[in-house]
Amino acid sequence: MGIIIIKMIKIYLFAIALITLNACTQSHSTEKNYETFLVTKAIETDTATYTEYVANIQALQNVEVRARLKGYLEKIYVDEGQSVTKGQLLFTINSREYTDELAMAKGLNKSAIAEVNEATLELKTLSKLAEKKIISQTEVELAKNKLDAKKAKKEETEAHVSYSNLKLSNTQIRAPFTGTINRIPNKVGSLIDDGTLLTSISENQEVFAYFDVSEKEYLSYIKHLKYDSVNSKTVDLILADGTTHTQKGKIETIEGVIDANTGNIAFRARFKNPDNILKHGASGKVKLCKKLNKVVIIPQKATFEIQDKLYVYVVDKNSTVVMRNIESQHRLANLFLVNKGLQAGETIIFEGVQNAKAGMVIKAKQIEMPNIIKQLASN
Repeated sequence: MGIIIIKMIKIYLFAIALITLNACTQSHSTEKNYETFLVTKAIETDTATYTEYVANIQALQNVEVRARLKGYLEKIYVDEGQSVTKGQLLFTINSREYTDELAMAKGLNKSAIAEVNEATLELKTLSKLAEKKIISQTEVELAKNKLDAKKAKKEETEAHVSYSNLKLSNTQIRAPFTGTINRIPNKVGSLIDDGTLLTSISENQEVFAYFDVSEKEYLSYIKHLKYDSVNSKTVDLILADGTTHTQKGKIETIEGVIDANTGNIAFRARFKNPDNILKHGASGKVKLCKKLNKVVIIPQKATFEIQDKLYVYVVDKNSTVVMRNIESQHRLANLFLVNKGLQAGETIIFEGVQNAKAGMVIKAKQIEMPNIIKQLASN
């Protein structure tokens, strides 16, 4: 009987030990599942996104100035980088040869005029004689033909005079429009051929910025343009040193063809350039604004990626963690704009994402989204 009692006591003590151990385990598990996490609620707001595109800057006019005849460069009236006005004299080519050619052409023209006058007088005389039946009508016809030939020769000499005048005028090269002189490769005394590049002129009071946009972004732009044309067409220009050009630009045209090789389409924006800072051939970035209404925003810190897909941990009403796949087409500084997978007002884990797991029951410590945004902005 004593042995049976002792065995029963041992069984009773063992059972108590198991119950105690299980209680400790449950207590430990409960304590682990109720780990504290900072959480926040996704909010819906109006905002704007900016997309930057590499741009090629070109002057409104950038024209090569070339010689139109052969000769020696006699004088250069301007310097590189100098501003010039339309019609201003830039270069002269030695004109002695062309002056002589013009004088010769004028002399031949005077001779041709005299021959026409002589042939005209002769025709009058022969016509009177023919009327009196002194000579035949055939001689009159011959005189008419002779006069026509002399007139043709006169017209030829007049054309030669005009052409010689043009050639002589081409020895003076003038600015085709108001602008800035660029490189001058030839110096005084250089032998110039017809077509030799003398310089180029850029008109930089306004400039074009060309930039390429993908087909997908182009379609998005066109849709957005329908209800926000003013902001959609207004752009900023970021210069090579990172500063923003003082003048706002405006998108003027879009090319009519999408490049089959790149899948891009070219846009052209115009910028005023009153201080002549922007130069032809410069580079920069066009910053395009897009206004977005009633978009859901969350901190980037609250997200994580698995196989190129974006996820957040959503906390349900029972404080249970649920992993949720989301999609974001735009991002701001430290923020994602969510277009699919999350609704405004849903609670997500903000800090400690790396320690969270789906199915956990947590203790949530709320932090308001506006406070997070202020904190991120200050950082």
